[in-house]
Amino acid sequence: MRIVGTGRVHPSKVVTNHMLEQFLDTSDEWIKERTGITERRLISSERLEDMASEASRLAIEDAGLSASDIDYIICSNVINEYITPGLSCIIQGNIGAKCACVDVNAACSGFIYALDMADDRIKSGKAKNILVVAAEEPTRMVDWSDRATCVLFGDGAGAVVVSEGDGFMASRLTTQSKTDCLYYQRKLEPTPYITKEEHFSALYMNGRDVFKTAVLSSSRDIKTLLDSCGLQPSDIKYYVLHQANMRIVEAIAHYLKLDMSFFPHNVERCGNTSSASIPLLLDELNREGKLQRGDKLLFSAFGAGFTTGACIIEWTK
Repeated sequence: MRIVGTGRVHPSKVVTNHMLEQFLDTSDEWIKERTGITERRLISSERLEDMASEASRLAIEDAGLSASDIDYIICSNVINEYITPGLSCIIQGNIGAKCACVDVNAACSGFIYALDMADDRIKSGKAKNILVVAAEEPTRMVDWSDRATCVLFGDGAGAVVVSEGDGFMASRLTTQSKTDCLYYQRKLEPTPYITKEEHFSALYMNGRDVFKTAVLSSSRDIKTLLDSCGLQPSDIKYYVLHQANMRIVEAIAHYLKLDMSFFPHNVERCGNTSSASIPLLLDELNREGKLQRGDKLLFSAFGAGFTTGACIIEWTK
């Protein structure tokens, strides 16, 4: 497959580090030093499904297609206000598509998992044009009195359209069942018959453990993919990494012995937008004219589970 269109939507509300100082025991310097984040976009009046639908429309328009051309929709999403139906079903109706849909939750790696699924479906001949959407509002999972987590996240929706082609060079997906370092449990509706002990809490994150696992996992995936394609690190035009923390991006750059010009980033403006971070950043690069036909891009992400995903694509748009 190949990527033929991109789109993104950010919430209108900008929340700076200085705004967080008003109700948290934190500071702009403390947040920037540990995360690289200066501000983030948060949902206030918007609805995530509307943002996802608009990002989808923009990607379809960028591809030069219409909603009727879309054969399948895959939506990566961790949390939204709907348990059911899936967010992909709502997007389908909003954009006027007539196709099957499915949601996937691989946490922050979900966009790459969805791309891998789309590639398989196109290879099988079951679809020609697939809409892949990543729409996330992780700011609704955190405790806003906990400075260790709430300062990290932002909301957003990014989308791509993929079609038949030779742009998807290689991919790697892994899962290591390591659930205790990053998780979120929410309470379900009660019944008259529940006797088991139930647990629920805001997002929990062991920062040190996540940092170590993320850097090691992403570095391993990147090295494996480069070797499988016979490429050197410098053969990649851009490493479009999950925008979780600038220190993680810098650590991966150091591992690959590359300067930061290979690593575009927007975490300082957007925060960690979970699986939406890669398509959000990709659309920035596309619309700013920074991608040229033949450029090789490497996507890499990591998330709760602990899941990782990475792929190499050639830009053919």
